[in-house]
Amino acid sequence: MKKVYRYLLYVLPLALVFSYFPVISLGGNETMNFELSLPLIWLVMFDVLGFVMIVLKYKMQLFSKVFGSALWWLFPIFATFSVAWSLNVTRGLLTVGLMWAMFFAVVFFYELREYLDAKFVKVFLRWFFGAALFACAWCVVQCILDVSGCSQDVSLLCNGCVYGMFGFPHPNGFAIEPQFMGNLLLAPLLLSLHFGFKKKRYLWLFFVFAATLFLTFSRGAIYAGTLGVAFICGYELAKAKKAGKKPVLIKSLQALGLFVLSFVFTLNVQGVLAAVSPTSDTYGDGVAKVVNHLSLGVIELRSQDGNWNETVPSDGTSNAAAEPLFDGYVAESTDTRVRLASAAFEIWKMDFKTMMVGVGIGGAGQALYNYGYSPAPKEIVQNEYASLFLEVGLIGVLLFALILALGVWTVLKVAKAPGLVLGLLLAYAVTLLFFSGFPNAIHIILLPPLLALLTL
Repeated sequence: MKKVYRYLLYVLPLALVFSYFPVISLGGNETMNFELSLPLIWLVMFDVLGFVMIVLKYKMQLFSKVFGSALWWLFPIFATFSVAWSLNVTRGLLTVGLMWAMFFAVVFFYELREYLDAKFVKVFLRWFFGAALFACAWCVVQCILDVSGCSQDVSLLCNGCVYGMFGFPHPNGFAIEPQFMGNLLLAPLLLSLHFGFKKKRYLWLFFVFAATLFLTFSRGAIYAGTLGVAFICGYELAKAKKAGKKPVLIKSLQALGLFVLSFVFTLNVQGVLAAVSPTSDTYGDGVAKVVNHLSLGVIELRSQDGNWNETVPSDGTSNAAAEPLFDGYVAESTDTRVRLASAAFEIWKMDFKTMMVGVGIGGAGQALYNYGYSPAPKEIVQNEYASLFLEVGLIGVLLFALILALGVWTVLKVAKAPGLVLGLLLAYAVTLLFFSGFPNAIHIILLPPLLALLTL
């Protein structure tokens, strides 16, 4: 069983990469789709094995001193009870089931930590970085396939990812959207940076992951990655200053310089993709759109008429190529997120009961629909914090905050590399401002505690 347990952990990074493709569709109803993905299948297999090993084979207590505290379990228990008043009981039950599965996986990580020895860590890191590099390579291939005219059935690009949107493609990898692909790169990005302070050979991995992160064109993931990188560099500087070590300043500047260089490199790639795509866009258009979109429309590199001189052929003839759908910053994307988050808080404030206990786990989409804030109950709040307030109320949010505080305290107490884990938690916290729901983001729950244990 020990070997099976380790093999399951080895393939976890690869399972996370295939977060949506392939997917097994089990139908759906008016409020949600029923789908099985490789991460979900992995999670069930891991929990079954962990339970068998701890309870049946080794006759161990399911909860040790750390997780024996009731404080860890108040939120999942409260969320489970909230199914009773949920506006969407089916979604609520499935969400609670997934939540418990992830919580137990974290418990099994800790209870069986003796298997995470130096030999395991060495092999796991190969799988971890190998899976991330594979995902990065596929993202590049997706871009090439798209501008070459291949169909989405071949490239697996989502509808909003193709060159027809901005003039250049932005890959989603094997995830459902670019933001989730970018999200998956945060852990490899920050882990390679962490190792880069000790061994320079990891910095080339850091460059590759950063460049691919920018290639996904996901603002949420890019902002989160930038903040995570800055945090780890600042943490290493503070730690070195306390220990009286000066060379870390140079390493921090090198890391930040590589991060900026990766952005410049990808910016040029996106300009080239725009130039070679079957649209009227030029290299300059691609570069300008990237800068405009990532700066939320603040920075505009084009002239007032929105054109570059080279967009007009020298012979004076008109360009008959298709125009991309978007010309830069897509305000609608931000406005939709803000509107849905505001709507969630408006519903949350409607009465005392909703403010305290919410509309029940899984009920946010139905609540938005019932009160006329969305055209269909399948639409969810694209902000996990607003969604939590609406679904589990103030009591649930406070209990969730308690778990986060316990997690941070435990990391600071036992982990030998708290800067890495705290930087990753900070990055993930930022990304939760841009989406809600955990089926496509299981890594947010699983990776921080696992990486914290690996640093032991």
